[in-house]
Amino acid sequence: MAVPKPRIITLAKREGQGYGFYLRVEHSEEGHLIRALEMGGVAELAGLKDGDRIIRVNGKFVDSLEHSQVADLVRKSGMSVTLHVLGEEAYKTAKANGVNLANSQSQSGQSQPTMNGVSAPAAKAKLCYLPKTSSGFGFSLKSIKGTQGIFMTDVVSGGTADQAGVKLSDRIVEINSENVENLSHDQTVQKVKAAGDKLMLLLVDEDTDKFFKSKGIRPSMANATVRHLPHKPRIADMTKRADGYCFVLKEDTRRAGKCLPYVVSGGTADQAGVKLSDRIVEINSENVENLSHDQTVVEKISQQGNKCSLLVLDAETEKMYKLGGVSPLLYWEEMRGSPPSYPAHEAEAIPAPAVPAPADVDHKPKLCRLEKTAAGFGFHLNGIQGVNGQYIKEVVKSGAADRAGLEDDDIVVEVNGVNVEMSTHEEVVNLIRKSGDTLVLLVAERTAYEHLKAQGIAITPQLLNKEPSADVPAPAYAQDDERKYTERDNERPATPPAQTRSRSSSSSSSSSSSSSASDASEDDKL
Repeated sequence: MAVPKPRIITLAKREGQGYGFYLRVEHSEEGHLIRALEMGGVAELAGLKDGDRIIRVNGKFVDSLEHSQVADLVRKSGMSVTLHVLGEEAYKTAKANGVNLANSQSQSGQSQPTMNGVSAPAAKAKLCYLPKTSSGFGFSLKSIKGTQGIFMTDVVSGGTADQAGVKLSDRIVEINSENVENLSHDQTVQKVKAAGDKLMLLLVDEDTDKFFKSKGIRPSMANATVRHLPHKPRIADMTKRADGYCFVLKEDTRRAGKCLPYVVSGGTADQAGVKLSDRIVEINSENVENLSHDQTVVEKISQQGNKCSLLVLDAETEKMYKLGGVSPLLYWEEMRGSPPSYPAHEAEAIPAPAVPAPADVDHKPKLCRLEKTAAGFGFHLNGIQGVNGQYIKEVVKSGAADRAGLEDDDIVVEVNGVNVEMSTHEEVVNLIRKSGDTLVLLVAERTAYEHLKAQGIAITPQLLNKEPSADVPAPAYAQDDERKYTERDNERPATPPAQTRSRSSSSSSSSSSSSSASDASEDDKL
């Protein structure tokens, strides 16, 4: 039987954040199982599924290891980890046929690994590093009535922002690794001012923003390009000579990680570009930041044979990357020509605008009541903020959503009586999570939604010719004012304070079933 082809998925997280899944060994199941995926978490968005088996962690075959060893490998991986995984059916079939899964690495099912489920050079956020000059950062900020987010304007030609890759109408996602998408205009301006003389901005242009929203994925450093950053890590490809690699490795207590305080002039390391006091981040694409010097790091280098590739950072580059909470793995991926891509189940086209339906069609929404089962609500929620809100995908046949009348591409208007047309994907997910075992959704088929909006008709349960349930509250609406502020100037235009938009909390909604903790012999949250 042919060796099954695993999916290769790289997960990247932040300090204090988890990967959003449990690693389990269960009495009645073989392998190291992915369970209890956090809805909207790093692992779920990357395409991991309940019941997937981890075959390799950072290239190391783990199917034959103890549960605690695998959990430790993931934990000690640092802020990113690369997993080879097989789906439940493929894994069980391979085991039943005695297939040696250790041979599966070179036969990966993907030409490219995935990073947090996000893909394509044409659809990447961008990291821009701006050191302040005497004339400021060289940009202004604006907010637009009816549009969520704070945008770049008045980007000075040849100024700091322009040179850093900032473009007109880019939307700000993060400032110095802090997400600011839900902050007001005033709060965002204050964050810029409080940053001092250095800014690391995570930005999305208009096309990239729409693409991410269509996939229901929140932009983060994990799906950003680092090509605009002025200081870059270096990849040192070395071939061992008779005198070795010609450097001495020592720990430096002043900097976390391993440094190279002495590099022999003219030696292999020197010729490969290794500099005095560079810090080693990765060896042959394996992260070693959390490994001890006197054991594993030296051993890792010696185990590579006559060739070894190091990813190294100098002090200035290290400070810049830390400012943005950026993993050097992103640089390795871009330089090695393996940009991340969407898992097959996520690589679907953005729905095209619907053709107007004939006038005699009865355009009405649907009020669907879902009773949660052991398999969840049985649908996935995709978000297109600023386009057509949140819409239903992957309705499970005969599941709770299917029985309630939900269909693929239905647009969600209300969740438990709360209007979510202007809510973020995350907010809608939170509402769904809080609904318990019963969920009431007001949805509209896409052509009906477009027709009612074109007629200026508010989509409410009253359109069904019946009153909404007494336990479903009526939605509240408010309006935003347009405002514009200039970051470079201390004085801002005299603009009336904006009204506060009444926002409902929102989300994402793929539901995976998971075993209870009592079924598992060993269980680690990662």
